[in-house]
Amino acid sequence: MRFFVVCPGGLEVPLAQELASIAQRPDCKALGAWVIDPTPTSPTGGVGLAAPISAAMALNLHSRIASRVLLQMAESPYRQEEDLYKLASGLAWEEWFSSKQTLRVDVTAHRSPLKSLNFATLKIKDAIVDRLRDVTGDRPSIDTAFPDVRVQAHLTATHATVYLDTSGEALFKRGWRDEKGDAPLKENLAAGILSITGWKPSQTLFDPMCGSGTFLIEAAQMALAIPPGAIRAGIYGDDVKPSRLAYRPLVTSAHGFGFQRLKPFNEAAEQKRWGSLKDAAHADMIERRKQFPDSESLGISGGDINERLVAIFKGNWQRAQLPGLPVTRQIDALASKPPANAQDGVMLLNPPYGERLVIKGGRGQDRTAGGDMERDSYEQAEEPEDRYAFNLETGRQSAKRSSRESLKKLQVQEEQDPKFVEFLRQFGQHLKDAFGGWNVFVLTADMALPGQLRIKESKRTPLFNGPLECRLFKFEMHQKRDATADLK
Repeated sequence: MRFFVVCPGGLEVPLAQELASIAQRPDCKALGAWVIDPTPTSPTGGVGLAAPISAAMALNLHSRIASRVLLQMAESPYRQEEDLYKLASGLAWEEWFSSKQTLRVDVTAHRSPLKSLNFATLKIKDAIVDRLRDVTGDRPSIDTAFPDVRVQAHLTATHATVYLDTSGEALFKRGWRDEKGDAPLKENLAAGILSITGWKPSQTLFDPMCGSGTFLIEAAQMALAIPPGAIRAGIYGDDVKPSRLAYRPLVTSAHGFGFQRLKPFNEAAEQKRWGSLKDAAHADMIERRKQFPDSESLGISGGDINERLVAIFKGNWQRAQLPGLPVTRQIDALASKPPANAQDGVMLLNPPYGERLVIKGGRGQDRTAGGDMERDSYEQAEEPEDRYAFNLETGRQSAKRSSRESLKKLQVQEEQDPKFVEFLRQFGQHLKDAFGGWNVFVLTADMALPGQLRIKESKRTPLFNGPLECRLFKFEMHQKRDATADLK
């Protein structure tokens, strides 16, 4: 079977590396041979691979970077909408789902000659519905909000590809997030960024503007071998009982994955393989917890000036099946220090976008968000009025014009805010003074950030945070020379 694993733009290389790692797991090797496509050299919005159909279960359970796992049903040349109808109506949809289940169809395109994607979507939907009606005598209902089955088509200038979505809810929805912070960051983007930084569980990780804790929770789950799909799969550590959690998971195994509503995955053989994958993941979790018995042993910590966000972080941490409470406290980033006097480590932060950031203590009342600008294609797709907007060819994501205009206004505000500019200058100096020997990574939509920090970046990686084109800047903080040593 052919799969296309979708990811945020700019994370194709980390995703390909992750897929190769998943394929080497003993339980995944037992499913059969995996052949991953060559790593893309430019943004493509994902990575393709050939693997047994059972691989869909492993990919949805284990991929931290994927947004969705699409199973290719067919590919064919086309010239007009009627060709799309013929392509879709010729597929045996009745072998995958029943007419009693609800359906959603979405279409994306790159250089397609068709004038209306809405009409193309309608033709594919009609083809599927007509096929099921002709074969079963009944037709499925359409549900654009919470469908049982999602069909995705992508059109290039000459070819159309039809996919079944095996994920259901987008995979960044792990099930532990209650509320977002002021600079919302999707979990799979955070995981991809952690991969880019090269951070390993043996290293100290610190986020002085942690917000709701996305970076730190993803890192802690990685260290503890908790699969990103654990909650949706109903996998819990022996010391974690959902009914006893101080904060209940917001997504449970009842939501599951899209593949669980497709006929082939409900056959006895596939159910047995699914059980084996979950058992192996559970065993890994139990074994890794012996290495990291509490939150302090993880070496992962953070802080935030906003007391409300610190409280949200604590709740998210517990819902994510992590031990105890996170090592965190309310603190101004300008007063932050290396955890436990660590001589080196990785600092990773995502400063709030579009804010007038006022540096003060207390509850940080003057820290107001500029709005949730992070809405990627598949989050938009959860809303009936929106469409899948991800361009599979370029890796870029479309945003509504109003969002672009709002973002420009926010960026202008930020650039003109003297308090924010002064904060960046002070924070840059603080990094030099307090974090010598550390590698600092900052995700931002502000391309001028290095100049504002007055630190020369050693690397910049283009990424997309929803519709925002961003950069992940790396700063290598060198140890200050001891002036007294030069006099000896």
